[in-house]
Amino acid sequence: MASSSLQLFLAAALLLSIITGVRAGRGASCRPSDITISQTRTGSIVEGKPEYEVMVSNNCKCLQSQVLLQCYGLSSVEPVNRHAIRSVDEERCIVGDGRPISRRTPVKFKYAWMTPQDFPVISTQIQNCH
Repeated sequence: MASSSLQLFLAAALLLSIITGVRAGRGASCRPSDITISQTRTGSIVEGKPEYEVMVSNNCKCLQSQVLLQCYGLSSVEPVNRHAIRSVDEERCIVGDGRPISRRTPVKFKYAWMTPQDFPVISTQIQNCH
């Protein structure tokens, strides 16, 4: 009797671990913090200001769209690719016109300013997690 109770318990535990693993693999663990922002100085000088290249990457296997960053207008003395990033109001910018960012396709843009700017992630929409 104790043996069959133990077998039933182990079977239930195995089933629960499989279900939990499948759910985790479907994107339950993806969040806006999976979007990372890295920037490097390119070495170019534009109107006396250093140029920076920014890469917005998605480290989750799920697509993330409508990526909003805090940018306070995105100051730059050179034109910034508006398809890569653009202001939506005085504080926020949208990345890639809101299109989905996958793990293998980061969005890159350059700007030139006195100091590097911070681009904290405000929000994203997680989608297509199967």
